[in-house]
Amino acid sequence: MKALIPDFQPESAVPLYLQLYNYIKTAILSENILPSEKLPSLRSFSKRLGLSITTIELAYNQLMVEGYIYSKPQSGYYINEISSGMGSVHRDTESSLREASPNSQFDLFLDFEQNGYYDESCFNFVKWKKCLNHVLNEYSRLLLSEGDAQGEKALRREISKYVYQSRGVTCTPEQIVIGAGTQQIMGQLCTILMKMGITHITVEEPGYLPVRNIFRDRAFAMTAVPVGREGIPVEKLPANIRSAVYVSPSNQFPTGYVMPIGKRYDLLNWAVKNDSIVIEDDYDSELRYFGKPIPSLQGLDHNHKVVYLGSFSSTLFPSIKISYMILPAHMAEIFHTFHGDYTQTCSKTEQLTLALYMFQGFYQTNLKKLRTLYSQKLQAVLSLFEKWGKGFIQPINFSSGINMLVSVKSKKMPSQLCQEAYALGINTLPITSYIEAPLENTVTLIFYYNQIPLKDMEAALKGLLEKWKS
Repeated sequence: MKALIPDFQPESAVPLYLQLYNYIKTAILSENILPSEKLPSLRSFSKRLGLSITTIELAYNQLMVEGYIYSKPQSGYYINEISSGMGSVHRDTESSLREASPNSQFDLFLDFEQNGYYDESCFNFVKWKKCLNHVLNEYSRLLLSEGDAQGEKALRREISKYVYQSRGVTCTPEQIVIGAGTQQIMGQLCTILMKMGITHITVEEPGYLPVRNIFRDRAFAMTAVPVGREGIPVEKLPANIRSAVYVSPSNQFPTGYVMPIGKRYDLLNWAVKNDSIVIEDDYDSELRYFGKPIPSLQGLDHNHKVVYLGSFSSTLFPSIKISYMILPAHMAEIFHTFHGDYTQTCSKTEQLTLALYMFQGFYQTNLKKLRTLYSQKLQAVLSLFEKWGKGFIQPINFSSGINMLVSVKSKKMPSQLCQEAYALGINTLPITSYIEAPLENTVTLIFYYNQIPLKDMEAALKGLLEKWKS
């Protein structure tokens, strides 16, 4: 292996761990580092580069998630075999072709590899296909023109009805903007904020990294404020300057903390006092298993200071990639001054299908089914952790959403625990920020249980705990 000598740019807005990640990725793709070669250990690399172990671990974790490297327990990190361009062929390609179904020629072009559990009972495609076929058969003429840059009005109308009934959000279809995922929506929101003269953003720590990256790439000044059990502390938000704060008050990611009603009014009062904007990401608020959900910030806001964000990825299926934001009327007017400069990247066919799916009441029925199913899975997880992991693993917060925080009593690095879970088909993520844990000498992980079928839950968790204890 050639020596790894990154040229860091401390003055850059790009975090050091991303600079290191990009450097190693480039070295792998250019074959300066070859498959099966071992990377320096976290400790030795940290000492050589003068960086914290956490910075090195964050870079390695991102490389592992994207498949550039892999971890061997008690050994270290190694380079994966990577296929690039027309060069080397990935070693799994030939076996994938052999295993493809002989009943369909198209199967030969598909990759059937499944790296984790998936639960087909989470979504019934029969009703979705019914709505899709209806759109193709009865409204095909609408598909011969480009989609509305703001989103199809039929879907915006259904969303406005749904959020009012379920979250107390009040809006008109003209205030709703639809996009292909939260990241695209946030890019448009950044443009609006800049046109309003807002260039400072406060985010939650820990929080949703992709959104931070968007603010960073748009050159916003950014402050990260640690969250407590009642959400982001309002007293630590900027005073006497016009700014914005990004929060997920109904299910903070990844802690799961819920902001109580009193704190919500404090946050809204801060926005009024400082002529600022609150960006409310209502992440997985529909999937709540204990008690009643607290009304949305937008529904409590009478001064037009809240931007509301929503998505269908968790409540339909991940590949749907339909998200939306609801703007105060004065911000919607700003959006309309430039929205014609962009084209809609969200499939018009899927938008119309979803509009019909909601109009027919199928979405609400599916959501009710999901709450029941995920509640059963949650209870199974809690019971099995108590049965096999008492004193070793402790759930921290699990009142809503598709994941929970777990505290694991282990001397292993978080990245190793996540890699061991991944090898068993279970999705976990490390948390590098401090979070109060109930067990001493522990690491905290985000544990996704939603895609593990109920029938496989016992075997999956038993295997996971045995691996983590070894």
